Amino acid sequence: MTWLSVALVLVVAAAGLLRWRRPAWYWLTFGVTLATLRVLLRYPSVMDACGLTVPAPRWRLALARVTNRPVPGPRAPRILRVRPTRTGLVLRLKLRPGQDAFDVAASCDRLRHSFAMYGVTSRELRSGVIEVRMTGYDVLKRVQMPAKCDTRPMRIPVALREDGAVHFRDYRAVPHALTLGATESGKSVYQRNLVAALAPQRVALVGIDCKRGVELFPLARRFSALADNPDTAAELLDALVEHMEEVYQLIRAEQRITADVPDAEIAADIWDLPEDLRPVPIVVLVDEVAELALFATREEEKRRDRIITALARLAQLGRAAGIYLEICGQRFGSELGKGITMLRAQLTGRTAHRVNDESSANMALGDIAPDAVLAAIQISTDTPGVAITGDSTGGWARIRAPHTSLRQAVNTCNRYADLVPDLPALAPFRPALGGPEPISAPAVESAPAAA
Repeated sequence: MTWLSVALVLVVAAAGLLRWRRPAWYWLTFGVTLATLRVLLRYPSVMDACGLTVPAPRWRLALARVTNRPVPGPRAPRILRVRPTRTGLVLRLKLRPGQDAFDVAASCDRLRHSFAMYGVTSRELRSGVIEVRMTGYDVLKRVQMPAKCDTRPMRIPVALREDGAVHFRDYRAVPHALTLGATESGKSVYQRNLVAALAPQRVALVGIDCKRGVELFPLARRFSALADNPDTAAELLDALVEHMEEVYQLIRAEQRITADVPDAEIAADIWDLPEDLRPVPIVVLVDEVAELALFATREEEKRRDRIITALARLAQLGRAAGIYLEICGQRFGSELGKGITMLRAQLTGRTAHRVNDESSANMALGDIAPDAVLAAIQISTDTPGVAITGDSTGGWARIRAPHTSLRQAVNTCNRYADLVPDLPALAPFRPALGGPEPISAPAVESAPAAA
């Protein structure tokens, strides 16, 4: 009995230590079993307390009266499946007649407290079937991406959601995106994750970094074109517009719309073309869009209008030509001048890191997911990388990208430098890979020698 008590104390101490220091390990060893038992045992009473039950049907009440049996109580949604995951539990529920998916969504916070879980979210899979995802610990505190992700062409994992699922950036589903965030909010790390995940794929990367290239030029070996000032950016965007028109001409030449061609083989974008004729897709990353929109002189204003017009054309017409935009900035409102709101309307994907004011959050999420604005302004300064992501469907989620150092991103880009495609239209903007030129003049003036 003594040895049994000692072993029990050691197990409890080990569980407590794991829960404190390694919550992911605690969940996989102890937490998943305890949480599953807790959910199954408390389920009927919790559903009744949360108002997620319906009275028994009339035929059962009549049958109970005829057979002189106890009156059946209220019925909760039926559990179709309980699936443990590496971060929590996934419940699939079948709603009873008269229940609605909104009822479950409105009760998520009460379910979180009742089942002693860290977070609870729900979504409707189909009519009458709800998926409730529960997380056993704070998965965003120390982001650990799964070893294997469902990666496809132009679909890359970039962050982890608060419900434990992987957040993917799918360029074919959401062609263009806007990323906002204040200084030190994690916006640059998110951008590095994008570049590192795109590096192994058959894609051309084009960068515009008007901070003299301090963010994107270290990754230059994987880029097909880079611009570090607004003048070069204007010429680069004009070249992309010309490349887009050439791709459309190729698609028109390969359509061959006749009665003998099946409907599925009629080309409307580059993905309908044969693989040997398909142009390489291009992802354009703009590091700080405000630097392209600000001006001080009349000449700079003409250059600014030229840049914004080219970006708007690429956002409206570039998807079918395989050109996708990733625009980053600290603010993206009408104060940047005409054409900005038209450009923002074409950016379907929205990601907002920590912002300094509510109006900045409204610029990113106010027109697609108003409920997400409050969540965006509540991101604290001690959690860099946490962001709110949404799209035109109105749904939103809290995400956090894993920390990727600049050295890690550089090593990844160097490893896949041989995958840089040969695009003649972008050849003049290919970054020079030579080392910095030596400086002949001294950095500071030396003091005169003592007499």
